[in-house]
Amino acid sequence: MTPPGLHLNLFLHDTGHHEASWRLPDSDPHGHLSIEYHERLARIAEDAKFDSVFLADSPVLWGQVGRRPSGKLEPTVLLTALARATSRIGLIATASTTYNDPFNLARRFASLDHVSGGRAGWNIVTTAGDDAARNFGLESQPAHVERYERADEFLQVAKKLWDSWDDDAIVADKERGVHAEADRVRPIDHEGKHFRVRGPLNLPRSPQAYPVLVQAGSSEDGKDFAARHAEAVFTAQQTLAEAKAFYADVKDRARAAGRDPDHVKILPGLVPVIGSTEAEARAADAELDRLIVPEYAREQLAKTLRVDPSTLHLDRPLPADLPTEDEIEGAKSRYTLIVELARRESLTVRELIGRLGGGRGHKTFAGTPEQVADTIEHWYREGAADGFNIMPAVLPSGLEVFASEVVPILQRRGLFRREYTGPTLRDHYGLPRPANQFALAAV
Repeated sequence: MTPPGLHLNLFLHDTGHHEASWRLPDSDPHGHLSIEYHERLARIAEDAKFDSVFLADSPVLWGQVGRRPSGKLEPTVLLTALARATSRIGLIATASTTYNDPFNLARRFASLDHVSGGRAGWNIVTTAGDDAARNFGLESQPAHVERYERADEFLQVAKKLWDSWDDDAIVADKERGVHAEADRVRPIDHEGKHFRVRGPLNLPRSPQAYPVLVQAGSSEDGKDFAARHAEAVFTAQQTLAEAKAFYADVKDRARAAGRDPDHVKILPGLVPVIGSTEAEARAADAELDRLIVPEYAREQLAKTLRVDPSTLHLDRPLPADLPTEDEIEGAKSRYTLIVELARRESLTVRELIGRLGGGRGHKTFAGTPEQVADTIEHWYREGAADGFNIMPAVLPSGLEVFASEVVPILQRRGLFRREYTGPTLRDHYGLPRPANQFALAAV
């Protein structure tokens, strides 16, 4: 049964999602390497009854090291530590299907699910960019279509491995001297275009059977992949109209794929900057934008747009002759979102850099706790979201204010839980535990 109300995921990102957050006097520019720092944030979110915390990741040093804190702890390692520091909140990590193998990754997430008592989630990504490719012996990134084709088969293999043990395979019969029934553990014998995997997994089926499967791409290929596989979708949407269209599109695709659309939760990103008054919130937002180093930001924007930085003049609009989305082999949907935002609001490059500095294309909002709650409720009730990927501009202060002032408003309005209703991440999101495909085939 689906729990009432919306879902809240906390997206953890070093000192906060605004790229200049590390420059504030109270920020800890070394917190991204501290387990104690992450434990504190996870406990704040758990006390506020968030569904989950989420760690993004990439197999490449992203951006410029001078711009903001760089380098990331490996997310499944960090979440394993957080599993011991918390007891209920879900734990979601990004891992790439482009630069991993199914057996190792299936085992890693099954291990996290066992260690956490059924709280693991996997944000499935295909990694774009030539820099990442060169870390794995390739000269350039695989094509967009090829990355999603590999991802689809990758997930097929992972599911087979998670199902290679029956739930009742372990009998631990001391009298007979039988720990597990051999006929309930099977090889998967997968042979496909990208992978040949014998199996079985060297780990029994985990509490949730599978980690909650999350997806974050909004291209056509990404939406098709989400419709077939995803149980939660993290997405960047700038306007209510765009969010409603995306929400309806993905739900329709899931239905066409034979799935229950209620089992695909749509969570747009929201970057709140909160003040006791609207003027205070806007002043805090402006101070963060003032601390952006435009030279760094322009270089990153140029990389995203696949243009030479010298063509981006800070006080002029974007050039007219940008590539089309079809010419982009990287993050297609994010490219289109940025270009459409700049064109729609007639932004200069400097203004666009400010808009992207807080959330890299996710919706930013400066206001009072009541106004933030109003925005969340409006999008939720209008059919634009099942919940939100909360991305505080500054950590920990932005999370502390959201947890202590926005969450109680949502609870008083009957929109958000006051207590967890079950122990697993699937319980939080109202998702069923997957049946074993081999057991079903036998029946």
